[in-house]
Amino acid sequence: MKLSQFRFNLPKELIAEKPTRNRDDARMMVVHRDSGELEHRVFKDFIEYVDEGDVVVANNTRVFPALLEGEKEKTGARIEVLLLRELNEEMRLWDVIVDPARKIRIGNKLYFGTNDALVAEVVDNTTSRGRTIRFLFDGTHEEFIKIVKGMGRTPLPDELRRLRDIEKKDAEDYQTIYAKVEGSVAAPTAGLHFSRELLKRLEIKGVKWNEVTVHCGMGEFKSIEVEDLSKHRADAEEMHLSEEVCRTIEATKAAGHHVCAVGTTTMRALESAVTIPGKIFPYDGWTNKFIFPPYDFTIADMMVTNLHHSMSTQFIMASAFAGPELMMKAYQTAIKEKYRFSTYGDAMLIV
Repeated sequence: MKLSQFRFNLPKELIAEKPTRNRDDARMMVVHRDSGELEHRVFKDFIEYVDEGDVVVANNTRVFPALLEGEKEKTGARIEVLLLRELNEEMRLWDVIVDPARKIRIGNKLYFGTNDALVAEVVDNTTSRGRTIRFLFDGTHEEFIKIVKGMGRTPLPDELRRLRDIEKKDAEDYQTIYAKVEGSVAAPTAGLHFSRELLKRLEIKGVKWNEVTVHCGMGEFKSIEVEDLSKHRADAEEMHLSEEVCRTIEATKAAGHHVCAVGTTTMRALESAVTIPGKIFPYDGWTNKFIFPPYDFTIADMMVTNLHHSMSTQFIMASAFAGPELMMKAYQTAIKEKYRFSTYGDAMLIV
């Protein structure tokens, strides 16, 4: 498959800037893989497509306030530092992205917060944008993290950067209601549509709710830069899948019930944990699995996803699940019907 096969024109006005007032009031297109039928519903109707005994698997990662604003030493030039992952707790070493990256060199000191509450030193230049920095902090790790969280901001996608006076609302909106395990720099956006009321209705109906943890990185926003999809190398993301969830999924499938993956991160996690065809095993590590057509999915037979950008990894994975022709038809219909796209946009259920 070629990247250009997944190109479509998305009018900018269809990119949602804000979520719907109630999470489950977003529109939902239902794509039927067997018949090719497209239905237009709202997300709270999701409950009509799952039955007692089915299992819904969602990503319970929580977005970390990982965006720090600071200054470069001597020049006082303003910088933004996005904390990607902690490499060494004791040495306060972090992989980060610095913006602007130009003229940031090894040995430069970076200052953050009022009265330079945090100071960091650049210790490695790994890529044209990536850096490794060491925070010069003498307190405990708990004290350090508390300071970082106090001054850090939610790292919204560039297209959603908005005025400072509504960032607090963004910090709430840009989390799923079931977010628990902190570590992501990007939200698993398919899950943003679930409300507490809908989760309760699913519980009452007898639908099982299971969770996996996948810490979403900046790879969620990176463009694919190769035409041959087999040559694309995805960024690795940390994931954790428990024995209990694996056994629940296996029992659900053995009983002839459905497994619904909420989002492409969850789907990728489930497929990463398959070692023997049809069998899923606990997983504790990193995955850089990139799914593109043709691909035989092993675990989930339903998927909730957002409406994504042209040629994105998420759109390509959804195309692998539904079929490229049907998915392109669904997206063209969504554009015609003025569905809302991207992070705060509408939903799609593929059955």
